[in-house]
Amino acid sequence: LGADYQPATPATRFGYPRDDGSLARAALRCVGVGKCRHDSGGVMCPSYRVTREEEHSTRGRARLLFDMLQGGLIADGWRSRELRDALDLCLACKGCRKDCPVNVDMATYKAEFLSHHYAWRPRPLPHYAMGWLPLWARAAALGPGAVNALTAAPPLARAAAWLGGLAAERPIPAFAPVRFRDAFRRRAARGAGDPGEAPRGPVLLWPDTFTDNLRPEIGAAAVRVLEAAGFAVRVPAATLCCGLTWISTGQLGVARRVLRRTVTALRAEIRAGTPVVGLEPSCTAVLRSDAPDLFPHDEDVRRLRDQTYTLAELLTRHAPDWQPPRLERGAVAQPHCHQHAVLGFDADRELLAGAGADPEVLDVGCCGLAGDFGFTDGHYAVSMACAEDGLLPAVRAADPAAVLLADGFSCRTQIEHAGTGREALHLAEALDLALRGALPD
Repeated sequence: LGADYQPATPATRFGYPRDDGSLARAALRCVGVGKCRHDSGGVMCPSYRVTREEEHSTRGRARLLFDMLQGGLIADGWRSRELRDALDLCLACKGCRKDCPVNVDMATYKAEFLSHHYAWRPRPLPHYAMGWLPLWARAAALGPGAVNALTAAPPLARAAAWLGGLAAERPIPAFAPVRFRDAFRRRAARGAGDPGEAPRGPVLLWPDTFTDNLRPEIGAAAVRVLEAAGFAVRVPAATLCCGLTWISTGQLGVARRVLRRTVTALRAEIRAGTPVVGLEPSCTAVLRSDAPDLFPHDEDVRRLRDQTYTLAELLTRHAPDWQPPRLERGAVAQPHCHQHAVLGFDADRELLAGAGADPEVLDVGCCGLAGDFGFTDGHYAVSMACAEDGLLPAVRAADPAAVLLADGFSCRTQIEHAGTGREALHLAEALDLALRGALPD
């Protein structure tokens, strides 16, 4: 670095607790090993595997970030178009956080950069369309049938994609007729799920935007599985959000306000030590990682981090004597990138083994959809190339009798959009079907 090394120390949205609170120290993590420049295995770096360009590797992006803070070749700081363009094809998969020998976290750095780069000026259209998805989903819940009819009509779908800066090649996901939280509330009003029949006590099921509005059947399946394991399931009374879509598009001011509201609403449950169960890996990873990074000194956020579990983690740690229903067949599982990087898959392996499955856990990299990335106009080709690099060939080659598992909404959607002819299930769905003896032959 030399004796004259004196990088910029700008105020940041994230706290960087693993780097003494300094983005400059975070930028020094990369020492040029280049493990991100590889062809297979692990998750990082999906865009480099497609383009083979150094600027699209974790190392290349880290170097540009370092130069920006040093003020050398990149002299326009947060307004740098070079760094913006290099980060444009970053899928924010967080693979580097786990796979990089020095744990570079490019997804966090990208969100930080976008937060400053677009401060006080217009953002790309997908930041409003996909970044504000929780708000649009809440509005769509007032009339999901009408919304679905409009977005399914080809001329209107093309117009909606153009207005939102979305890839015309992607179908717009359909909203559920009834949100999960509304169905759960009606179920509770009928007297189902008696807490007196729950010897293991309460758990708070986190109704993320994707489960709540797009795939409520996954939430319903999780409720039945948790109750079968002896838990009393609760759902937050208010519509809450983890802020994931705002984080991934760098709208960190909004994300902080959303998370603050969530923590305030959950404070009683958090302080009572109630376990929180997340079904969508990316949202669960926010509560375990991004939220503590945004609020590094908030004790309630730390408690929420420590009390948040995946479904498999909760069942294996808090109900170790529960015998899961027998799957009695092979299982092929695609771990979500954020689960790979933040949450881990060991509990899922253990639970599946206990259910009589011999899981084949794929090590084929990112699905390529990665939240808003694959829906953004101009990203479709890279998104599908990432999928064809590993996931889709593995899905096509999988035993037709095996259960195909993918907890991530992005992973399941990519498999569906690619026309593989296979339907991927969430772990909760597979366990629920086994409980009810309804697994397809």
